[in-house]
Amino acid sequence: MVKPRMRIIIDNDFGGDPDGLFELVQHLLSPSVEIRAIIGSHLRAGDGFDPSKETAAHAKMKIEEVLNIMNLDKTYNVLQGSNFALENDSTAQPSDAASAIIKEAMRDDTKLPLYVVCGAGLTDLASAYLLEPKIASRLTLIWIGGPEYPELATPPPGYTTLEYNLGIDLKAGQVIFNKSSIPVWQIPRNVYRQVMMPYSSLLLKVKTQGKIGEYLANNIERVMKMGIKYNFNVGEVYIVGDSPLVLLTALQSSFEPDPASSFYVLRPSPFINNQGIYEVNHKGRNIRVYTQLDVQLLFEDLYAKLALFNQSK
Repeated sequence: MVKPRMRIIIDNDFGGDPDGLFELVQHLLSPSVEIRAIIGSHLRAGDGFDPSKETAAHAKMKIEEVLNIMNLDKTYNVLQGSNFALENDSTAQPSDAASAIIKEAMRDDTKLPLYVVCGAGLTDLASAYLLEPKIASRLTLIWIGGPEYPELATPPPGYTTLEYNLGIDLKAGQVIFNKSSIPVWQIPRNVYRQVMMPYSSLLLKVKTQGKIGEYLANNIERVMKMGIKYNFNVGEVYIVGDSPLVLLTALQSSFEPDPASSFYVLRPSPFINNQGIYEVNHKGRNIRVYTQLDVQLLFEDLYAKLALFNQSK
């Protein structure tokens, strides 16, 4: 009944915070998107989730792990991104992932719009743009990342000036925001923090849904146990902050397709400085900055898709 309405390239640091795994599984279960590639991207150097120098390679392994559990391992084009951030905002980090983004963006044999959905750093897309600037008019970036806009939201207690995903590769963020004309739909920190899953729902609606549900829940519980080990109380909700990538693509409205139940403002793209702080850019093209997400729709869709997939086994 449901056919693809768009192409997507998924780019995420699957070896880090397990929220990306939820996004991946939900996208894999979404018939309205045609997944053209899945990219495992790197973490920030020395990241506590994986302090190695092969974090993109490990992210690719996580993708393959998920696909194997779901018996989908021969279906998708899985790629490794660069293991390292950009050295400057003018030099690409060539990778199979960057090449795949260019190839897909430059296709002329499809009418389906292309979205690059990214829940991590922007290394691979920035590299693709530096290698082939023409891709800017042939895709839309949906990005989970960036700090709060001061006029729109107040930062959380104990916040870091350099937001986590932007800090993975600040230079790549500067390429996309400061130098490119790529259309951007941005979900900044105050907005992706809205996507809070109660631990009770994790146990009742995720962990009970077969091997993949148990896998997702176990990955969250692993982080919870890690927090206890280091005297950090996670509490009873977990922010699955990469899942808006599904909400803004697969769950667009039927007529006049758009993420109609989530709200955004149009504003000039800021200039991102070397501290990761926004500065006014009077020449910036308009970008979407999301301010509120339909979390209920997002979670109801996730729970239902997991249950249906489990029933089909």
